Amino acid sequence: MKSLRNGVFACVACLAGTLANAQGVTLPEYHYVELDNGAVFILHEKRDVPLIGVQVLISGGAVTDAEGKAGLSSLFASMLEKGAGERDAASFAETVAGVGGSLSASAGLEAVSISGEFLARDADLVIELLVDMLRAPALDRGEFSKLRGRQIDLLAAAKDGDPRPLTSIYGKAYLFGDHPYGTPIGGNEASLAAVSHRDLLAYYDDFIGADRLIISLAGDFDAAEMINKLTAAFVDWRPAAEALPEIEAPTPDVGRRVLLVDKPGATQSYFWIGNVGVSVHYPQRAELNIANTLFGGRFTSLLVDEMRSKAGLTYGVRSSLQRPSQPGSFAIVSYTKTDTTVVAIDLAIELLARLRDEGFDDELITSGKNYILGQFPPRLETAGQLANQFAALQAAGLDESFVNDYGAAVAGAASEDIRAVIADVYPQVDNLVFVIIGDAEQLRDAVSKYGPVTEISIADPRFRP
Repeated sequence: MKSLRNGVFACVACLAGTLANAQGVTLPEYHYVELDNGAVFILHEKRDVPLIGVQVLISGGAVTDAEGKAGLSSLFASMLEKGAGERDAASFAETVAGVGGSLSASAGLEAVSISGEFLARDADLVIELLVDMLRAPALDRGEFSKLRGRQIDLLAAAKDGDPRPLTSIYGKAYLFGDHPYGTPIGGNEASLAAVSHRDLLAYYDDFIGADRLIISLAGDFDAAEMINKLTAAFVDWRPAAEALPEIEAPTPDVGRRVLLVDKPGATQSYFWIGNVGVSVHYPQRAELNIANTLFGGRFTSLLVDEMRSKAGLTYGVRSSLQRPSQPGSFAIVSYTKTDTTVVAIDLAIELLARLRDEGFDDELITSGKNYILGQFPPRLETAGQLANQFAALQAAGLDESFVNDYGAAVAGAASEDIRAVIADVYPQVDNLVFVIIGDAEQLRDAVSKYGPVTEISIADPRFRP
């Protein structure tokens, strides 16, 4: 067995908080194959259930979207489900559903992914569908036009209705600006309208190829036989025409600034308060996960206790740490009634200051450790979960110790080390970026105390000025 190695980070933002594992939980053995053209196959035989879990990652994602065409990679990923090989969109969907399988594609910040699950008896069909999706996607013009139009309509509907799903998009767009991490993965109304069918075809040639392909399968199959079939299917596949962009580390903000997104008549305000955080490679992951769990990562966290349970200012609040290959974002995300906006934001800032000044006592730390250690084992049980885990580690250039050693790291985390991580990662309250969505007429003067205010309308087609 070979160790996982190489690769560009992809889609590990979704794992960074959940790779915490219980003591004694380790990754099972796997087979690793890397072809001369760069394609990587990771296979784990799991014979207890007659299922096959599928996870495909293609390094790239939204960071490869051209200037002014955010959402291109997301449109491309969705188009992979709209016909491939000899199957049009309808027959492709019918083929998957007809065998009781599932297969979906999406784009993340740094990867395009395909995920699925099939009965073991349909192993040959799994390979056939993957080959068609990757090597012969239909990319039909009519399907593209419908998909693009639907995505634009969904964004407009979210702005007109409940903008909670957009709060973090606005936040990261304003924090990171022109940096690739400020790219809205799903695009914005202006950028989506600018994406043409020709752009879609060019994206496939430029950024999809064997040199950035990871196929991870776990389940009830013969690994040697599956390796032979995958090799035959992909050994002659071309590399992508364009190199992946080199992502530089973003610079944390110093001082304060505010983006006020005007939603006239809104009865609630939605806010995002944050700054640049850390990457997936941050060495003290265990201590950071404990701190964030206790601060705003679970229902019985400091933020929830103080802002929801005691103050009654919101039904939902969380602290978010996005950890891609370079430092991502830290944020406090919540919403409240318009007339309690300043009260809620003031309390969130106060709690961030308390976190930095006081940390957590030993009893709470023990509670946080137990919570994390109890959450992980169920997330490494199914074939699909294991396939996803192997692919994500490979893409991030991480080895098995990222999983295998983590339970002990959580259990052994010292309170003084957790305090040090809090001081290192969580921003000082004088260095914060604010995004507030709400009725600007009622909020404009009040929120100016947080810093210089830039104002845009929620009807604007972009997520930042």
